Amino acid sequence: MTDLRARQVHLVNHPSGTPSHADFNLLEVELAPPHSGEVLVKNLYMSVDPYMRGRMRAVGVYAEPYALNQPMYGGAIGEVIAFEASGFKVGDIVLNQGAWQDRLVAKAASLTKITPFDRSRLSLYLGTLGMPGFTAYAGLLRFGEPKPGETVFVSAASGAVGANVCQIAKLKGCRVVGSVGSDQKADWLRKECGVDAVINYKTCGDLSTALAAAAPKGIDVYFENVGGEHLQAALAVMNPFGRIAACGMIASYNNAEPAPGPNNLMLIVGKKIRINGFIVWDQADMHADFMREMTGWIQQGQIVTRETVIEGLDHAVDAFLGLFTGDNFGKMVVKL
Repeated sequence: MTDLRARQVHLVNHPSGTPSHADFNLLEVELAPPHSGEVLVKNLYMSVDPYMRGRMRAVGVYAEPYALNQPMYGGAIGEVIAFEASGFKVGDIVLNQGAWQDRLVAKAASLTKITPFDRSRLSLYLGTLGMPGFTAYAGLLRFGEPKPGETVFVSAASGAVGANVCQIAKLKGCRVVGSVGSDQKADWLRKECGVDAVINYKTCGDLSTALAAAAPKGIDVYFENVGGEHLQAALAVMNPFGRIAACGMIASYNNAEPAPGPNNLMLIVGKKIRINGFIVWDQADMHADFMREMTGWIQQGQIVTRETVIEGLDHAVDAFLGLFTGDNFGKMVVKL
């Protein structure tokens, strides 16, 4: 008989400032068996991502907020263990939005069945071959429009999105400057990812001065993941007609009150800078090209991936909170 017990993480409070363990609850529930058109999935890996912090607000920023006392959700990959839907069999690998739980009953139409090129690397489909990789690909190529010989600056450059941005920019013939929070991450970007110059923003002193030194000819594209001081530095060093692909601003996600912004925004006018905010879900027309190109780059060794894997759903909250303290090196995933 199929085991229908599931462990889930619920949000029980809307955090003010940095979330804590008191804002979450781990509990066991009994699932209803799958009905017609439904599939029972055992999750193998789940993703934790900075955007989830926005869903924990009472009012969503750009995505629907999580309901209190209900399982949270997000990207996960699992295997089918029971089904009442055509087109599936036990053992199929499926992408789903049922993160924060080790089992779930999902509508078949909400699942994406995949044939992984390497079953020992399933977590790639939550990182470099998943939402973060697609964010890097679509954001850089559509909104950054990098050209050979240009300089691209990437903040949070060793993270799940940033590391892929750096490597795609190198493949497009650009000089790349990255910003990270540790010397270990800087060494990895230089030695493994081919990044030309890396700034440790925690030890560099004035970031604008450090960026100007790392990019003596200025920067043409800034891939924005952090905001605050990083945006100020990018504007100061950016060349005329520069482009900013605004993906996120993690520096402010946990602010209980708004922080002062850059004081040099007038440079946007004087330098004729273009800023595009974007959400990856709006770029679906690029997804087929992304999967084809990114899979090829990985198989050819042109894109390398670093992951931080945390074991167990009971440590999922720790994994999530670690995103905001720099505990992750590359993509943070939870093995269930």
